[in-house]
Amino acid sequence: MAQKILVTGNLPKEVMDLLNKRYEVEAQSEDRPMERQAFLAGIADKEGLLAMITDAVDEELLSRAPRLQMIANMGVGYNNIDVGAATRRGIPVSNTPGVLTDATADLAFTLILAVARRVVEGDKRVRTGQFTFWAPFLFLGREVSGKTLGIIGLGRIGQAVAQRARGFNMQILYHNRRRMEPAKEQALQIEYADLDSLLTKADFVSLHIPLMEETRHFMGPRELALMKPTAYLINTSRGPVVDEKALLAALQNKQIAGAGLDVYEQEPTLTPGLTEMDNVVLLPHVGSATLETRIRMATMAARNLIAGLSGERPPNQVNPEVPPHHRKEK
Repeated sequence: MAQKILVTGNLPKEVMDLLNKRYEVEAQSEDRPMERQAFLAGIADKEGLLAMITDAVDEELLSRAPRLQMIANMGVGYNNIDVGAATRRGIPVSNTPGVLTDATADLAFTLILAVARRVVEGDKRVRTGQFTFWAPFLFLGREVSGKTLGIIGLGRIGQAVAQRARGFNMQILYHNRRRMEPAKEQALQIEYADLDSLLTKADFVSLHIPLMEETRHFMGPRELALMKPTAYLINTSRGPVVDEKALLAALQNKQIAGAGLDVYEQEPTLTPGLTEMDNVVLLPHVGSATLETRIRMATMAARNLIAGLSGERPPNQVNPEVPPHHRKEK
């Protein structure tokens, strides 16, 4: 009898074909999150789960999944999953690192350019008929070339952003939990800085850190106050690493010049007042939203799931202490 799996997102046909050949599949057929009650009901008899980053795979859900053997998350982040609870049940959890690096780095730089050159404001100005004349000091933005970029978190995506910044002749500062070897710094043409120095020197601060308890509200009132009044904050990592109320206050009080955000603290809900600020570019969590990247992510998640359900160690397992097919005692 074929194993049963639940797929909570509407995935490309080629990925679904890969899964349908092996399993009895129940899948979400719309481009929207699976309703919670459908999720709770659907997981009850499943051995495998291919989850989206919007799905809360928590204690409540896991307690309703006595047969679950493998969780494959379609995303590099997995803070939507209670990994500890899964580990206690002997369930491997995997993610999809690497394949979304370039797409997310591209978007981070898109936000840098868009907020500095007031692209969204300009588009609105033209569409609403307000573009009626040109003047030499009207609607000015800020140059990006030659400015100082501060990257917080120098993993794959942070390094990819640094590579793009070199093309704009930017001075690149970085802050990371571990400093890189000098040869690597030289190759990337980057300079290490402590957090406070980076915040006080950077014209653009781009966040690329994972969401953990210690990084929640990483950028709060103190950190925002250290930034230049001409500086911009860019966040394509996880929403809760920024204290959104503090960010709104910093924008309203002109402590910083603007922000470019792809993620939000209480996503998809935004802090009231944020959408009223013209100096913020707001995107709907589209960092990895290219056709090529999403297909790669879905394929990687599917292959992780197949490996786990086949008794192999998934290539991208995030709780390696769980051995293949280890199950709790019935």
